[in-house]
Amino acid sequence: MIESRSRLIEKIHGLPAEIGKLFVILITILSGFPPHCHGIESPLQGKDSSAKGLQSPSRYPQSSQSSQRVDWNRDSLRGKYLDCHVHTAGIGAGGSGCFLSSTLRRSYKFKIYLRAFGVTEQELKDSGDALVLDRISAGISASKFVGGAVVLAMDGVIDATGALDTNRTQVYIPNEFLAKETRKRPGLFFGASVNPRRADALRVLDSVAAQGAVLVKWIPSIMRFDPADSANIPFYLEMKRLGLPLLSHTGKESSFIDAEDSLCDPARLELPLRLGVTVIMAHCGVPGKNHGEPNVDRAIRLLGRYPNAYADISSLTQINKLGFLGRVLSRPEARGKLIYGSDFPLVNTPLVSPYYHVFRAHLTELRQAARESNPWDQDVRLKQALGASRDIFEATEKLLLKSK
Repeated sequence: MIESRSRLIEKIHGLPAEIGKLFVILITILSGFPPHCHGIESPLQGKDSSAKGLQSPSRYPQSSQSSQRVDWNRDSLRGKYLDCHVHTAGIGAGGSGCFLSSTLRRSYKFKIYLRAFGVTEQELKDSGDALVLDRISAGISASKFVGGAVVLAMDGVIDATGALDTNRTQVYIPNEFLAKETRKRPGLFFGASVNPRRADALRVLDSVAAQGAVLVKWIPSIMRFDPADSANIPFYLEMKRLGLPLLSHTGKESSFIDAEDSLCDPARLELPLRLGVTVIMAHCGVPGKNHGEPNVDRAIRLLGRYPNAYADISSLTQINKLGFLGRVLSRPEARGKLIYGSDFPLVNTPLVSPYYHVFRAHLTELRQAARESNPWDQDVRLKQALGASRDIFEATEKLLLKSK
């Protein structure tokens, strides 16, 4: 068991196997059982554990919103937290229009992600790609602490003619599919994705705003464009006019087959910040470096410099990011600038276990988190055990669902 789990951790994010093995040994000694990957189809209905010691979410003030769909899903939060960073995936089943590159689909990562979503490839073929959204909606509905999730579309690489380049795109989740399917399911919000190099980028941006998108999501390192390119200025100005925040991946990207990591340098987001776009730096730049400086420091500098700069705390409990959440929380520039995100489904893989943090939180709180069968509840408990305050969890709704 120790050998197989440490090899899995090494495969996913390049962590040396001996380090992974050390953590598993510590976990076994301290807890009597190893870290586990929650299945999402059944454990979400599992035992309810005490909320003692956890800061309970407070009801947020209501505000008007132009989209009726967003108003309806806002009600579904029921005073719980909103997760700004939830992924979905698809293979094109059920006419979704989604696709994965053949290389990614053959990769070991594909099976890991399917398991984390709580589906099998055959189930997707039989029921369609929307089944993943059923699983996410069920998980959110069963959560004690999280009442809503922004599910993220993913645009692809754009060629020199301004059209989608399917040969270079690793993952594609169409806006049309996601806007339609999130509308049908309680607790789900539409996170759009538009590559600004599209020939019709401004038209698509207006369209997703009209369909109720609460943000635009980018991973520039796999979408293969530079956020600092001045050609993006008209796109940024339209984002500002529409009041659409930008959630952009920052830091090294390891979840896909290959990535041009320099494109996710937080400093490349200074252009939209100067133009007044609300920018959320996913993962606060963790991990990696650019120009010899840690990306996290480059991200935090922007938090201090621009009032419209924010960062989410998604994925900062992963085994390859140990200590970074505390590092971010300790910086004065980050106060009032952080929002909650999980990076589901990665929080539902062996990359995350409360027991990886035995030297950074009380063991009692880690045990409480480990007992949670719902991945969102475990994520909230773990991040609060590591010092994330309630205002961070409440800030997501206030930032994304405020009146436009």
